Amino acid sequence: MPLARWSVSELRREVVAQGVVAQISGTTLGRWLSQDALRPWRYRSWIFPRDPQFALKAGRILDLYERRWQGIPLGPREYVLCADEKTSIQARCRRHPSQPPAPGRPLRVEHEYARAGAWAYIAAGDVHRARVFGRCEAKTGIAPFERLVAQVMRQEPYRSARRVFWIVDNGSSHRGHRAVARLQAKWPKLVLVHTPIHASWLNQIEIYFSVVQRKVLPPNDFASLGAVRERLLRFQDHYVDAAKPFQWTFTRRDLATLLAKLGRRPARAA
Repeated sequence: MPLARWSVSELRREVVAQGVVAQISGTTLGRWLSQDALRPWRYRSWIFPRDPQFALKAGRILDLYERRWQGIPLGPREYVLCADEKTSIQARCRRHPSQPPAPGRPLRVEHEYARAGAWAYIAAGDVHRARVFGRCEAKTGIAPFERLVAQVMRQEPYRSARRVFWIVDNGSSHRGHRAVARLQAKWPKLVLVHTPIHASWLNQIEIYFSVVQRKVLPPNDFASLGAVRERLLRFQDHYVDAAKPFQWTFTRRDLATLLAKLGRRPARAA
């Protein structure tokens, strides 16, 4: 059948047509499906690790989350931050004012809108102190990212820290050895640590961005780009007031189990 997803009524017609059953109600069929161990209409996407240094890079990040570096515990004047950019946060000005909710009716938001520009929200989070530092920039790039770095490194306790570890992905704003050299020349206490390729899930700032996506931006009904910026920066303060460090549970032992499992898979052609 040329179907990626089936409705209960379509499946009911097909099983009757194939003679699997003489007849069956949609209610019964739905109950059987809900009780079955296999549910092929559900799916999750994934990506196979392809960084040749995946274990090394992932392992040192997991160590930092447990306050270790190269096998030695971090001291009280050493800090771990995660940073990244959340791009293309648009200000969508609705063509008609949104209608507030009423009894039996949800908030109604006009489908059509005019674009009033977009921000790149660049943020860093202190892993163990549950502090967030962010800024809105017109675009991503080396200069905007380094403005965030300066914003953080010029304030205490990072200004007088012994070392400040920055965990980042492999985006063009902070990629490779050039970024390491460039940032350490300006901030000798800064240690740039890259995640493996295609492993942003190891970067805890992505958890914070998911909170922003759920709690701050919908339904994206902003009068101006300035209103988006105000909401984002006010939320930072609101979040930090009650925030606690994320309960990160994926450890080196889990990493070893995952890599062993992947290693048992048959090799596939490139």
